[in-house]
Amino acid sequence: MTRSNINLTDRVLRIIRNAENEVKSSKNEVLRPEHLLLACFQENTGVLGEISLKCDIKLNSLRTLNYKMDSVQIQNSMSEFFNVSVSNDVLAVMELAIEYMKKYKQVYLNVGHLLKALININVADTFLTEDQKQTILTLGTTSRDMITHLGNYTFPETTKQIIVRKINRNDYTSLFNFVDNNFSSDWIQTIKDAFLQIDPSIFIALDNNGEVLGFACYDVYKNKKCYFGPMGVSITKRINGIGYSLLHHCLKEMKEIGYEYAIIGGAGPIEFYEKTCKAVVIPYT
Repeated sequence: MTRSNINLTDRVLRIIRNAENEVKSSKNEVLRPEHLLLACFQENTGVLGEISLKCDIKLNSLRTLNYKMDSVQIQNSMSEFFNVSVSNDVLAVMELAIEYMKKYKQVYLNVGHLLKALININVADTFLTEDQKQTILTLGTTSRDMITHLGNYTFPETTKQIIVRKINRNDYTSLFNFVDNNFSSDWIQTIKDAFLQIDPSIFIALDNNGEVLGFACYDVYKNKKCYFGPMGVSITKRINGIGYSLLHHCLKEMKEIGYEYAIIGGAGPIEFYEKTCKAVVIPYT
């Protein structure tokens, strides 16, 4: 398992660095899963802030329990993800988190993958109740609705390497085949329903040969207004600015027709939307 083909979100990188700092301030030089868990609660941004409020995590108590375990002799290894020695359990956590990332066809390892791995490998049993673990899984490891304000929105510079345009009726077959080959049956139905509209709110990204690389919609999912999504990009073409361009073409048009806000439905890569359009997670009530 190497860093060379694994991308980490900024939040996961901060968690790793904070976990390393916890190790350096303790008696032991080996980073354990408990250090990662503590660093997650220290982060206190995005869904982690919501989790901290709902779970009422006492960081000092967690740190004290962590320090008591520092004298335990554990087998340690090195990992390209870390700048300190890590326990074999940490290697297992990272491997499981990467499995989750690949399962959901994502290209960045995010905090949801990490939290799910930490919970399911049972490293949190000493620190958390069953209710707290369930809250973490619900808030931190599932797709969440987000919202972004369009009042002061301005269209940013986007990649010039691809063509992004509104669909026309002749695009139906190529878009349908792209979604059918890459995504779920639910999205296929959404595309079918969208083409029943007079002017479907769908943008597509094309390469120079006219091949579909991705798509993004608004106001088409169950006919919900102010609702962005779904959006999908071929997994082999991600990290090239395609999703960024598709998102902003939709947001630009949403603002032009008068929407003050856009709801981003069921966002999986939460950090992408936080960075790309300053979206925030809609808290559970």
